[in-house]
Amino acid sequence: MTTTSTLSLPCGVVRGSIDDGVRRFLGIPYAAPPFGANRFREPQAVKPWDGVREATEFGPTAPQLPYAGPIGELLGSVRIAGDDILTANVWAPTDADAAPVLLWIHGGALERGTAAIPLYDGTAFARAGIVFVSINYRLGSEGFSVLDGAPRNLGLLDAAAALDWVHGQIAAFGGDPAQITVMGESAGGGIVAGLLTRPASRALVARAIIESGPLEAQTPRKAGRVTAQLAKLLGIRADRTAFAEVSPEKLLQARREQSAGSSPLGGAPGFQFAIDPDVLPQSPHETLRGIDTPLLIGSNTDEYRLWFTPEALDAVTPLKLLLARLALRIPRRAVAAYRTEFPGASTGEIFGQLATDIMLRGPLTRLALARSAETFVYEFAWPSPVRDLRAAHALELGFVFDRLDDEEAQRLAGPDAPRELAAEMHAAWVSFVKTGDPGWPAYGADRLTRLFDTRISTVPQRRTAGMNLLPSR
Repeated sequence: MTTTSTLSLPCGVVRGSIDDGVRRFLGIPYAAPPFGANRFREPQAVKPWDGVREATEFGPTAPQLPYAGPIGELLGSVRIAGDDILTANVWAPTDADAAPVLLWIHGGALERGTAAIPLYDGTAFARAGIVFVSINYRLGSEGFSVLDGAPRNLGLLDAAAALDWVHGQIAAFGGDPAQITVMGESAGGGIVAGLLTRPASRALVARAIIESGPLEAQTPRKAGRVTAQLAKLLGIRADRTAFAEVSPEKLLQARREQSAGSSPLGGAPGFQFAIDPDVLPQSPHETLRGIDTPLLIGSNTDEYRLWFTPEALDAVTPLKLLLARLALRIPRRAVAAYRTEFPGASTGEIFGQLATDIMLRGPLTRLALARSAETFVYEFAWPSPVRDLRAAHALELGFVFDRLDDEEAQRLAGPDAPRELAAEMHAAWVSFVKTGDPGWPAYGADRLTRLFDTRISTVPQRRTAGMNLLPSR
């Protein structure tokens, strides 16, 4: 039976719901709507409201395009109209008292995604005694343009504002502000890394989880290539005044034209973090080496199989692999090592593993080796039967959230994914949030890694010979 629950916050009273021992409050603003006078500005304070604000539905989603083509059949999209996009959602046990807190930041290449995707429901974490929070943040041109006269990395600043909000207000929900774990997947993992790079944000974080997240920020010139190209397409200057005169819808249409035919390793530039003395003073992959925040980090064995269809992989010829190797300055012996480590793999599959390791697995491994603070590494290896995805990018989410019955999870994993694997993986994440120990030894010289497959084991990190020969980006 669902009942209602009201809560008084500094900005006003919110009314959420209670169901089966879990209180849920959705769509609570942590910053003002970033449109009108607030567009392309740092997040602004919320204006207090009168009366009771209903908190039973998710807030509006950030402007974005849905996934297109085959990937759009695997990754769902949710669109909720409105300007009040900077909102947080809270799931809390009804008896929570100084409970550990988990702040979830969704992925989507910095230009897609929302906390409203049903897969990201926090009920399982709340039932495990954790106060779970998810957020929306600005995406694409609204959140990651490099413009004269505007702060950089606005989406990251949104996440920092949300973290401040959680730290200041989570006690009202029964959470402990001194025990906040930040967690993100893909671009969300990159935002987690970005938060840890900012000293003020890092001070609020007890632990962090990065799933398949990019760790490197770029120079403003390189990160700004996407903005410069969009400005050229639109015939405007790459500055705040000019971009603020273009509607979000028109910016999205320009981005659609710009990104047509692009891929993770070629084509139109994507949105990236820009190093900035005020917002992001150093690339996360450098900062994370020297900080003492406990970290759980990992990747999936076959990340690339979400990005490239089987047909696209079949079209990768030895000549194309050679050209990619030369463009990315990959040594010939590295490719030879990959062929040894992946016996029977096609040329396209070798190309895909190179892409996986260059973008994700290589940087996280170098980080784990360089850190003296506790770092726990995992590899998700269970092979999905859907479209020969194997252990593709984002597949682990249904297991981490223990929501294999969710439609979004089944698009990637199918209807018969192992429930016991989800229970074990979810339990490991819960343990890390509560204690800092996920249940296996920290990464060190022995490179011990938790392998989540049909059989779960702790083993030395697999297939490192080729990866060790790859250049850093």
